[in-house]
Amino acid sequence: MASSSRLGLLLIVSTLYRSSLIAALAALLASPSLAQEIGVYSGRHYNTDKELYKQFTKQTGIKVKLLESKDDALIQRLKSEGSQSPADVLILADAARLDRAAAMGLYRPTSSAVLSREVPANLRDPQGRWYALTRRARVVIVNPSRVKPEQIRTYADLAKPALKNQLCLRNAKSPYNQSLVADQLILRGDAATKSWIKGMVANVKEPFFSSDTPMIRAVAQGQCGVAVVNTYYVARMLAGKKGKADQALAEKVKVVFPTPTHVNISGGGVTKASDQPAAALKLLEFLASSKASSGYANANDEYPLKGFGNNPILKRFGSFRPDGVSAFQLGAKNSQAVALMRANGWSF
Repeated sequence: MASSSRLGLLLIVSTLYRSSLIAALAALLASPSLAQEIGVYSGRHYNTDKELYKQFTKQTGIKVKLLESKDDALIQRLKSEGSQSPADVLILADAARLDRAAAMGLYRPTSSAVLSREVPANLRDPQGRWYALTRRARVVIVNPSRVKPEQIRTYADLAKPALKNQLCLRNAKSPYNQSLVADQLILRGDAATKSWIKGMVANVKEPFFSSDTPMIRAVAQGQCGVAVVNTYYVARMLAGKKGKADQALAEKVKVVFPTPTHVNISGGGVTKASDQPAAALKLLEFLASSKASSGYANANDEYPLKGFGNNPILKRFGSFRPDGVSAFQLGAKNSQAVALMRANGWSF
């Protein structure tokens, strides 16, 4: 009987131990600080971004599994993965790409008091599908030995006959140029924008470029006198990130902000496929916060969501007056802009 009692007691203790162990493991796995991990698909590829994700994990306990690739490749990947996608957040550059991803149903509408406070209304989707995280200005650069900077006051000046054989342009495949044309459509209408495109095409000296950096080199070397680029391409060169030769070339060009200046964005949203939308939204709130937004912007020499930041090279360029056009409008006008470019000689 004694042996039987001891055996029964051991069984009871063993059962209680297993139950306690299972409960402890369940609690451990349920802990957000240890169990949560969100997938982030990002068209950005900067080490400082990774540092911000580490800060987010330290602050919230939510881990970030990052996949970086080209924006269009990420859009297609997310589309093909469908509801099985591991991505909880999709981060893209340019309003047109954000709008395209939203139109494809890749984002889900979200609501956040933090994002409503931190992201200006004209820099977010009205349905809460995506939010801006940085701002980028598309400006004019000139070689002062060929073109006087004061000749350029607005984008319209690029079409004036005085700049015949002086203008370098990136091809129409560039979403940055597509958004610039969309911007002008919104501000000036179809007829004026059509005339502007024709005037610029008539002024182009070089074949259309496929990237901004070669255009900066071309302007610096006097192959052409003026070009349209994003400020961060010039800033990268001035900072020596592209090598000493490019740094020296960048010193030869002057950045001119047309009045008003066209502003585009990089941004992100919670994916429709996300099984952790609350955690994904927390990451967006973190990245849009004033401190993180400045770091996210500095990673690529961009502008934060508000103000002009503390980047010394961007401060050197000076301030500008944004034209206030909604990023959502830029995306909505993209197809019309592309058609107008194609019809009026802006090479693809």
